[in-house]
Amino acid sequence: MKGIILAGGSGTRLFPLTISVSKQLLPVYDKPMIYYPLSILMLAGIRDILIITTPKDQLAFTELLGDGSRFGCCFDYAIQENPNGLAEAFIIGESFIGQDSVCLILGDNIFYGGGLQKILMNSVKAVKEENKAVVFGSYVQDPFRYGVVEFNKEHTVINIEEKPEKPKSNYAVVGLYFYPNSVIEIAKKVKPSKRGELEITSVNKEYLLNQELMVEILSRGFAWLDTGTHEALMEANEFVKALERRTGLKIGCLEEIAFNYGWINKKEVSSNIQGYKGDYYCYIRDKVLIDVS
Repeated sequence: MKGIILAGGSGTRLFPLTISVSKQLLPVYDKPMIYYPLSILMLAGIRDILIITTPKDQLAFTELLGDGSRFGCCFDYAIQENPNGLAEAFIIGESFIGQDSVCLILGDNIFYGGGLQKILMNSVKAVKEENKAVVFGSYVQDPFRYGVVEFNKEHTVINIEEKPEKPKSNYAVVGLYFYPNSVIEIAKKVKPSKRGELEITSVNKEYLLNQELMVEILSRGFAWLDTGTHEALMEANEFVKALERRTGLKIGCLEEIAFNYGWINKKEVSSNIQGYKGDYYCYIRDKVLIDVS
């Protein structure tokens, strides 16, 4: 399975913070925002990853992440000229995806919870073995901002509506999507919405219509953070800070994930972070290079 991180857009809701820098490069406590979605793809066992950025931001992402080899991965880059909608990611990434299945994650989404790795692996399995698309729903207080899941009396998903004025439920579809290869052709057939965008909801509704969509509801034990506003960004910083200080463990530490999966060894980790200072790299030296139990 291939992975795509959509890190485009202009981040206007975060102005003036994002006038000169991509939203996905902003810090969330101790690391750049994009580390968090990258860690999700890596936890799912995905190593071939396409990062879609704006034309003016691509160089900064390349400087930060390189070709991915220091994380045991392979990173490619592509440009989304204009914010034409999430579904455009599959059109932009067509040659990158090739004949593989694909996972799309939004560059400003953070996920955390016990058993997350198992859920991700099960999603990959459902796509590969059952040819199903898998998306996730999370309870929110402001569903009108998202794609919203509608259920019938038997709690079966019957519809997904994009940014409805009168939401049929409080369950939003979060920014993490697993699809079989057919998503490319489905995305090509999506017509622009009233907002002029190729909506991911249109893709999901097509799979739902064909009875090929699995909607997994994240339990109360999971946290999903969308960092698209100043308040949400501040909440994400406080959330990560509190968890890391309480547990002594890092969230979204790419080197640690790569080492635990056997993609890089201790010698490579040590070489890759040589001369780097700060708490993040001190953690790697303590937890990866010393405490490997």
